[in-house]
Order: sequence, then C-alpha cells, then structure tokens
Amino acid sequence: MDILHLIDRLEEILRDSRRVPLSDLRLVDEQRIWPLVDQMRISVPDEMRRAERIIRERERAKAQATEEAERIVELAREEAARLSADHHIAHAAEREAGAIRERARHEARQIVAGADEYAFDVLCDLEQELKRALTIIENGIRAVEVRRAGPDETPMSESVVAEGEGEGEM
Repeated sequence: MDILHLIDRLEEILRDSRRVPLSDLRLVDEQRIWPLVDQMRISVPDEMRRAERIIRERERAKAQATEEAERIVELAREEAARLSADHHIAHAAEREAGAIRERARHEARQIVAGADEYAFDVLCDLEQELKRALTIIENGIRAVEVRRAGPDETPMSESVVAEGEGEGEM
C-alpha cells in the first residue's frame, strides 16, 4: 500500500477525532490508529525497495551509456585506421574520430547526469515523505500517551505533544 495513502488515512482519523474541551488535544481511537501504524511499517520497506530499484536503474543506464561510448570510440578508431592510407584523409579522419569521441563522452556524461539527477530527486522526495510520516506517527503516539495518562496524571511528553500537535494537521 502506498505510504502517502496511509498518511492520508492517518490524517483523516486525526481530523475526525474529537477534541478534548478547552485544549488542543484530541482523543484518538487506538483500534483505528494501530493497524495504520502496522501498515506503514510494512509500506516503508516497499518504498525503500522502490528507491533501490531506481538506483539500480540509474547504474544500469550509466553502464549502458559507458558501454555505448566505448563502442562509439572503438568504431571511431576502426574508422580512423581504415582511413589512414592517405595522409590527408588520415588527418581528417583523426579529427573526425576525436570529435566523435568527444560527442560520445559528452552524451555519456549527459545520460549519467540525468540518471543521477532523477535518482537524487526521487530519493529526496522519499526522504521528505518518510520524515513527514514519522512526524505524524510520533504525534499520534504522544497523543495516545496523553490519553493513557488520564486527566489526573501529566506525562513528561505532554508539553511536546501540545507543541507538536499542529505539525501533523493540515
């Protein structure tokens, strides 16, 4: 299941939960929260596998670009050797082979840079999603701790819950 979908469901549960009168606290139904937390624990490794797959694809694209560049360079060498019979033609062929090599290197660098940028963007997005999910989970846990403590007891993390309560809400 998609982690963003699970986060949306968690937000919905939090949004639908009743507020404690005269406070910013909410009463959350544990029977609805814990299954979502369990699903999130399952989903995060799936997201990690997807990120690893993207990295493998980037490395495969990089290897293909390098292989293609080497093939182009080898073709240029062969072409240059074939044309070396005539001195004038040999000079022109050498210049053309150099240009082909440079174009191949340039194309390989562009492909590698594009693959790196794509993998970086995907991994950064995933990092932000995971941080956001972790903040929401931590706020939910704190809210449950506050509710468990009851009105007579004040848990040590109550001030943290009160401060962080607005972070997870939209």
